[in-house]
Amino acid sequence: MGNYAIAIHGGAGSLMTGSVTPEREKAYHDKLLEALTAGYNLLSHGGSAIDAVEASVRVLEDSPLFNSGKGSVFNCDGVNEMDAAIMNGKNLKAGAIAEVHTIRNPITAARAIMEKSKHVLLASSGAEKFAKECGLEIVDPSYFYDEERHKQWLATKDDDANYSWSGDGVPSDTKKYGTVGAVALDSQGNIAAATSTGGVNNKKFGRIGDSPIIGAGTYANNKTCAVSCTGEGEYFIRNVVAYDISALMEYKGFTLAQATAEVMKKVALLGGEGGLISIDNQGTICAPFNTSSMFRGWINAAGEKFTGVFR
Repeated sequence: MGNYAIAIHGGAGSLMTGSVTPEREKAYHDKLLEALTAGYNLLSHGGSAIDAVEASVRVLEDSPLFNSGKGSVFNCDGVNEMDAAIMNGKNLKAGAIAEVHTIRNPITAARAIMEKSKHVLLASSGAEKFAKECGLEIVDPSYFYDEERHKQWLATKDDDANYSWSGDGVPSDTKKYGTVGAVALDSQGNIAAATSTGGVNNKKFGRIGDSPIIGAGTYANNKTCAVSCTGEGEYFIRNVVAYDISALMEYKGFTLAQATAEVMKKVALLGGEGGLISIDNQGTICAPFNTSSMFRGWINAAGEKFTGVFR
């Protein structure tokens, strides 16, 4: 078997060292490791990269610790609106979903769109109807209610200046920028990327960020790399971040480290904050971020495990 490896993220943010309790920080590390293990176990038994990234992201979607699925933030109407995308680097097929309210695991719906439809992106009620037709788990919107997220929204909902992904005005341990994601290389040499998010706290109804936009927040190509982004989505869309990394590698011969550094520099120059995880077709992992923290972890080609929150 060839090399295989996986990396995940649970969002970049403004957390500072010492700003969360040791118990809370341990909970983050434990859940990151659980998500990593879910994907890595599939890879270690010859499973596909696409299966691995979906499995890892589902673990994070089911946890209220992260801004996706169960832990999604509220929009300006006090509603949870979720987006997700997945891409297979082997054949460049992709699926994405946006503005959904009742699909328990948006990443699985994104995969269903990729594999069971002729489309790439479905949104809102149409996406939910499609997910139901595919037999995916549909839940009442109340499933996504989380008390901590609701308090975060209440603290900002009456202030337009707080239409912000940073969650200012709330306890420091909720000041983390949304989105979860995974990238993987399997033993057959295929790579994949997956991203899922609850979006921006107090966002305008109908706002869609970079996560479900192929080439902006999510991209995978066996020739180059797989990328999943986290941060202020508008900047990642405008910079077409995920695809730009791949393009620099394919057309200019950049290494993964060079390409990710160059593209994150572009994001910063426009005033954007965030980060990303990436893996190339040799199993090299890069996870740059320009914020004070990014929930992240990986198991590399040597089997070495890492999880981190702060710089």
